[in-house]
Order: sequence, then structure tokens, then C-alpha cells
Amino acid sequence: MNSFDIDKLEKSIRDVPDFPKPGIIFKDITPILADPDLLSLSIKALASFVEDSSIDKVIGIDARGFIFGSLVANSLGKGFIPVRKEGKLPWKTESESYELEYGQSVIEIHQDAVLPGERILIIDDLLATGGTAAATIKLVNKLGGIVDYAAFFIELEFLNGRELLKNCEVHSVLNF
Repeated sequence: MNSFDIDKLEKSIRDVPDFPKPGIIFKDITPILADPDLLSLSIKALASFVEDSSIDKVIGIDARGFIFGSLVANSLGKGFIPVRKEGKLPWKTESESYELEYGQSVIEIHQDAVLPGERILIIDDLLATGGTAAATIKLVNKLGGIVDYAAFFIELEFLNGRELLKNCEVHSVLNF
């Protein structure tokens, strides 16, 4: 992807101050989602990190990770796995608690979503402190899978979220 495309994506992100709580500047991606050309650029950029890899499935993290993850999975011809907030999945689950940059939460995955030895790509819209992605890696490991890559549309570098993701290759489209 060329720098012109990256600039177009970056300029389309809206900063929302004090959301979801005071002191947080939320990076709103909805203008990108609403524009088919920008959304297509985003998916191509995320998929480009793993095009020649041997991943088996793509995980998208609740909720905006579902948007990017399912589209990346489709573009790569791979299956998609949702990792959801606690109590949202209808089947038997594994769960993992984690710290957010502004609180604590629990995520879950179906117990049969990842088979032993399967290679996984995690996709989410944002890498902040890394807690959600690290918890997702733990869930995959509990099921016997291997997370090879984690790709994020936006990375907030000043929060050092990569530090929690040392056992996989980490990529981001946009860095702030």
C-alpha cells in the first residue's frame, strides 16, 4: 500500500475527545466503514501482512474486529472465528479476563472454534494496551492453536500494547 492510500485512511479517522470517558481520545473509524473504497483499502492493507502465510483461520475481536476480521478472512479464503464479550456466545466456551486501558472485561471463544495445531491470525481495529489481544492469544493457546500474527487497523504506540504480544508477529496499518 502506498503512502497516499495511508494518508487517505489516516485523514478519514475522526478523533472524539472524552469517549468513552474523560481523558480518552477515541479514534472513530466509522467514516472509513461508510466509504466502500476506504473500507476496501483497509481490508487489503490488513490482509497484505499475511498473504503468503499458512494461517488456517482468522479471529475477529468483539466488536469492530468482527468487521475487519470477517472481511479479511473472506479475502484470504479462510474461516472466521468471533471472540466475544462474556455471555454472548451460544455454545460451550473458554473465557479469559483482561485489563482494558479504561477498565476490566472478560472475553470468550467457542471450545470447538480452534483445533489443535491450527495457525491463527488475530484481527482487531485497535491495539492500545494489548490486553484484549493478549487474552485472545491465551484463549487460542488453551484450545491448542497457535497465533502466528496479530494485525490491527490502528495502533496507539504510546500505550506499548505490542509488549504483551511478543510470541506473534504484530502489524498495524496506522500508527498514532
